[in-house]
Amino acid sequence: MIARLAGLLAAAVIGLAAAPSVAQTCGRDDPPCETPLGTYRVALPDGDGPFPAVIFLHGAGGTGRGALGMTGTIKAFTDRGYAVLAPDGLPWRDDREGGIWSFRNDIMHGPGRDEAAFFAEIVADAAQTHAIDPDAVILAGFSAGAFMVSYLACDTPDAFSAYAPVSGGFWRPHPASCAGPVRLFQTHGWKDSTVPLEGRVLRNGQFVQGDIFEGLALFRAANGCEQPNPSGTRTTGDFQRRYWTCTKDSALEMALFPGGHGVPAGWADMMLDWYEALPVRALPIR
Repeated sequence: MIARLAGLLAAAVIGLAAAPSVAQTCGRDDPPCETPLGTYRVALPDGDGPFPAVIFLHGAGGTGRGALGMTGTIKAFTDRGYAVLAPDGLPWRDDREGGIWSFRNDIMHGPGRDEAAFFAEIVADAAQTHAIDPDAVILAGFSAGAFMVSYLACDTPDAFSAYAPVSGGFWRPHPASCAGPVRLFQTHGWKDSTVPLEGRVLRNGQFVQGDIFEGLALFRAANGCEQPNPSGTRTTGDFQRRYWTCTKDSALEMALFPGGHGVPAGWADMMLDWYEALPVRALPIR
């Protein structure tokens, strides 16, 4: 699977290079950037690239435009020199605006999409047109976007330099195992009732959200952690954090905050502090 992701990005680069590169603004109020599989928007920091970047995946029914409307979070990223790439999910329901991600095809209303290939296209396109560094991209997301992040972190841990799901994890049945090692920063609200820490039954049992702590156990196993207990704890404002230091090239941390279902204030800076403290990780050859 890792080799497949490297191949997807290489193919995306070749395919996009075949057409003339046309700079697009693709901001919140502009027409979106387009790739063969979908559309995305971008917020850029000041200065010249190459920029590290965060791909931020919206929640169910959201849009890339809506994600860029999270002004506090987006500004926190761009103030620190990060570009933000905000893709659009696939149309979800006829009676709802916005999109959903293909993390579970049985949840989709209609055919899904190869999201790994789509995100590889975005990275390749943004490297050409927006001067992002394709080897310094964090995949982050909220709620349904966090579900997508978690599944890709499990399946393709080397596709991005780190993963940062907020208010989401897996669905039952959980994956049997995850590839690894992975660098992942999980954030969740203690009072979240939309995606509770223990999961939630939906549609009279047709779907069941997974348990965040069981998901962390899968990532610990992928990271070669010999013990379930954390290596240490720390506090950042209202965030209560616990981390596991395991095999080389791995990093795993969880931050709980006292609120409900949302992206909490201070998350972006805290996550970037964690990311920037990690050793530089060589990604597969593109």
